[in-house]
Amino acid sequence: MQKIGEIKAELQVLQPEEYDAFFEKYKDDTRNGVRKLLEQLHKKEAAYQKELARTEAMKVYEHKYEDLGYICGIDEVGRGPLAGPVVAGAVILPKDCKILYLNDSKQLSAKKREELYDVIMENAVAVGIGMASPQRIDEINILQATYEAMREAISKLDPVPQILLNDAVTIPQVTIPQVPIIKGDAKSVSIAAASIVAKVTRDRMMVEYDKTMPEYGFASNKGYGAAAHIEALKKYGPSPIHRATFIKNFV
Repeated sequence: MQKIGEIKAELQVLQPEEYDAFFEKYKDDTRNGVRKLLEQLHKKEAAYQKELARTEAMKVYEHKYEDLGYICGIDEVGRGPLAGPVVAGAVILPKDCKILYLNDSKQLSAKKREELYDVIMENAVAVGIGMASPQRIDEINILQATYEAMREAISKLDPVPQILLNDAVTIPQVTIPQVPIIKGDAKSVSIAAASIVAKVTRDRMMVEYDKTMPEYGFASNKGYGAAAHIEALKKYGPSPIHRATFIKNFV
């Protein structure tokens, strides 16, 4: 007879498609410890079914436009920071996309974003990244720089999508049909995937910047206007990646 600790270890690495077999294997075991583990299994299965339903609800736009061909989700990260680029992601997911836990990147932990980034990059039909530098943001303003980053991300896609699902905006100078969706990163798996790719890409860049400019705390604040960041800005002055038009009130 297996030890309860061994059964517990088995449960911890169990995949959803193995739930039924696990239950059948241990359903007649009358030990209290095993009964508690089977209760945990039921909770895991209920949570899994809830996530399946949530993810399916986030495919309403993908199902609506699936007959048009490739659907691309687009989102940006980094409009608000005092430093660093604005980054746009464009992602085409497969029609039968099975990725769970996709959501607005701000609703996910850094660890979960990193995990999902790898899954998205492995499973996506195509991924495009675009960005605009702090200098470009100062030159043409943040909105135009965001559009530019989005156009760059779209231009890197192969195959070319037939329709774009955008988080709230309509991108100028793009000939592909667009569907702007308010809070789209929480309503569309494609936009959520783009949000995660853009967020992880930008966060990794800011961590790298922190290695050469540690005084600003970019690894933790990612360029946003945290109190410690603003204090460092006043003490040390702007770095090469600060947005001059964003920091006029501080320096």
